[in-house]
Amino acid sequence: MWQVIGHRRVVGLLQHSLEIGAVAPAYLLVGPPHVGKMTLALDLAKALNCEAANPPCGECTSCRKIASAKYADVQIIDLGVAGDSAQTKPRAEISIDQIRQLQHSANLPPFEGRCKVFIINGAERLSSEAANCLLKTLEEPAEKVVFILLATNDRLLPATVVSRCQRLGLSPLPVDQLGVVLNQRYGIELGRAGLLARLSHGYPGGAISAAQDDSWLQRRGEKLERLLGVMDSDYDSRFDYVVQLVSQFSRARELVYEVLDLWLDYWRDLLLVKVGCTEAITNADRLAGLVDRAKGYRRSQIRDFIRGIRLVREQLGQNANPQLALEVLMLNIPVREMNSG
Repeated sequence: MWQVIGHRRVVGLLQHSLEIGAVAPAYLLVGPPHVGKMTLALDLAKALNCEAANPPCGECTSCRKIASAKYADVQIIDLGVAGDSAQTKPRAEISIDQIRQLQHSANLPPFEGRCKVFIINGAERLSSEAANCLLKTLEEPAEKVVFILLATNDRLLPATVVSRCQRLGLSPLPVDQLGVVLNQRYGIELGRAGLLARLSHGYPGGAISAAQDDSWLQRRGEKLERLLGVMDSDYDSRFDYVVQLVSQFSRARELVYEVLDLWLDYWRDLLLVKVGCTEAITNADRLAGLVDRAKGYRRSQIRDFIRGIRLVREQLGQNANPQLALEVLMLNIPVREMNSG
């Protein structure tokens, strides 16, 4: 049984390839984080080594060992960590040494299964030397070896590498469909499942992680309340908040990006409420508050601030001064008005 949620077209294509014995030597799975790329890659690895008549069964020894990361013929290559001390940090790139180790292993016959599978997670983070090294392997694929590259943005990969792979794009699921799956497969109450599907924007991995964390919704609510408080506060309070964000940014950038994404969702919801599309909002559990707050802004104000949030996110990704960028954003928070149209 394929464990990946959704993506029926892609699963159907892979299943057909397995049935007719036409599996490609290399695949490139492209899609945003948490959309199911790794789950699909492991499903394919199971199917290639499954002992049952209808692979992947999920129950045979091979399938179980692959699921528990204890199968010698399935290897995952990613950023990993550099160094051996307690202060190790994730690598900035997938190194040429990692790819050389992959090449050496690929030249050996399978140890316990029918096919060796190498999953390169975050393939766009291959160093230029590593990408060139991998290209040589992709140009002359060994028998009984399949490469699966996972990427969020394949435009960052050399075109020569992309051309050697069968590209499969994965998109977010419709939130209604994901909500039903969360309810039926994971036993999550339907209302909560629907809310998690919306808050995760249709990304199964994000929704499942949130569902398994009992405090996730509470923490998210607390962060959102903090942002709403900032919107209504004076400039001194806003700049104090910037200092906190800049301190976070220096330690863990992704936490600040999460704050900006949370704020972007909320202001997008305000715009949707303003134009009468309440059924499409992300924060479905805050509809009443959104309706009340939307009355205080003009649509042009909301659109301008949404553009401002996106601009700051882009600037931070380009190594702009975080304090300056965030202070400008705080200065541009729209002033609430009464009876705005």
